Amino acid sequence: MKAAVPPLLLALSLLSLLSLLFLFSPKSSSFSASKSVLSPTPSPRSASRLKVFLADLPRSLNYGLLDEYWALSAPDSRIGVDPDAGLRRAAAAARRKPYPGNPLIKQYSAEYWLLGDLETPERLRESSFAERVFDLDVADVVFVPFFATLSAEMELGWGRKGGFLKKDEANGDYMRQKEVVDRIRASEAWRRSGGRDHVFVLTDPVAMWHVRHEIAPAILLVVDFGGWYKIDSKASVNSSKMIQHMQVSLLKDIIVPYTHLLPRLQLSENEQRHTLLYFKGAKHRHRGGLVREKLWDMLVKEPSVVMEEGFPNATGREQSIKGMRSSEFCLHPAGDTPTSCRLFDAIQSLCIPVIVSDEIELPFEGMVDYTKFSVFVSVSKALEPNWLVNYLRSISQQQKDKFRSNMTHIQHIFQYDNGNPGGIGPVAPDGAVNSIWQKVSQKIPMIKEAMTREKRKPEGASIPLRCHCT
Repeated sequence: MKAAVPPLLLALSLLSLLSLLFLFSPKSSSFSASKSVLSPTPSPRSASRLKVFLADLPRSLNYGLLDEYWALSAPDSRIGVDPDAGLRRAAAAARRKPYPGNPLIKQYSAEYWLLGDLETPERLRESSFAERVFDLDVADVVFVPFFATLSAEMELGWGRKGGFLKKDEANGDYMRQKEVVDRIRASEAWRRSGGRDHVFVLTDPVAMWHVRHEIAPAILLVVDFGGWYKIDSKASVNSSKMIQHMQVSLLKDIIVPYTHLLPRLQLSENEQRHTLLYFKGAKHRHRGGLVREKLWDMLVKEPSVVMEEGFPNATGREQSIKGMRSSEFCLHPAGDTPTSCRLFDAIQSLCIPVIVSDEIELPFEGMVDYTKFSVFVSVSKALEPNWLVNYLRSISQQQKDKFRSNMTHIQHIFQYDNGNPGGIGPVAPDGAVNSIWQKVSQKIPMIKEAMTREKRKPEGASIPLRCHCT
C-alpha cells in the first residue's frame, strides 16, 4: 500500500495542472466571458414548473377590451392620427384580435402575452415554464387576467381629458378596476392568502390607479416603481420614524421589460456607426425626469451627438431605427418614471445604452448582468460640463465591440411576441414570458412563508410595526 501512494499523488498533481491550464487558456476565458452576460436558466422539462391558476374574470375585462378597441372609429386623441390604421382591416377579420400597434399602448403589452401563454392548449405548452392548473389547492400563484393597461389607455386616449383621475361612472377604466377588485377580493383564493399569491400585470404607470391600496399585498408586475412611492409620501407624518407601508417592493414584486417597438438587429447586419450619442423623445419631463432637460441643453450642440424631439408615430419610428442603428451609444435618462421603452429599443438595435437614472430598477436582475453591455452614469456625473461626452469618447472600439457582442446574447430575453394569432401559442423557452414566470417562481418561498405567519396569528393580535411589503 505504501508503494502505491507516490503514483497516486503524481496522478492527482497532473490532473490539477491540466485543470489550471484549461482554466487560464485563452479559449476558456473567451467562452466564459461570452456566456457570463446571461445566467443559465433551467428548462421547463428539467425544473419544477410554476403552477398557475387562472382567476375567474369575464371576457369583457381582457379580450373583450380588444373588441372594444378595434371598434373605435376615432384616433387616439394624444396622437391625432390612427397609428393602427394599417392593422385595423386585418384585425376586423381576425378571430383572435391582435394587441394594438399604437406605440403608447403596445409598449405595455406584457398582459396580453402572459395571458396568451396560459390560454394556449397544454399539448403546445411544453416550452412554457408555467403550468396552468385547474385545482386551486395545487396552485403556486393565481393569475388575474385583467388587461389593466389597455383599460387605462382607452380612457386616456378616448375618454375625457383628465377623466382617468375621476371616480365616477363616466370613467370606464375606474368602473372596470372596481369590478376586478370586487370579484377578486370576494373569491375563495383571495380569502385564503390575503391576496399574497395573486399576480397582477400593472405595466402602465396609471394601471389600476384607484385601487392599488386594495391589491397591495399581491405580486405586482411593473416596469418600474415610478409613481408608486408618491402615494406613500402623502401619508400622515411619521413621528416615530417607523417604516411606512409600501405598496411595491423588490421583495415581492417583479420588474418586467417594456415591449420593444423597434425591430431586432443581428450582429451580422451591423454597419459602421458615425454618431457618438443618440436620443429621441420628449425634452420636458417631470419629477426625476428633470435631468433630461438639463442633459438636453448640455448635449444638443455637441459634435456627433443627436438630440431629437419626437413622438412615437410612424415617422418617429423610422427616425428612431435609423438613429439608433447609426449611433455607438443611446442615451437613457429618467423621464416621468425611471425607465422607458427606449432602453429595450436600444438593445434590439445594438446601440449601447447609457443609463442616467439613479433610481432605476431593471428586469431580470440576477439573470442578466447589465454591466456587460451598458454604461451606467450617475446623474451628478452626467451633469458635469463635458464629462459625459469625454467619457464616452474614451471607451475603446474593442470595448464597444464587446458590449455589442454581449447584447446579442440577451436580445431574446426581452422579446414577448410569439408570432401566433391572438398571442395564443407556444412561447420561446428563453423569451420574456418564460423569464417572467421564472422570476415569479423565485418569489414563492417568501410568499408561502408570509401566508404561514399570517395564519398563526390569534384574533386580536397587534400588528408588528414593520414594512408590510411582503
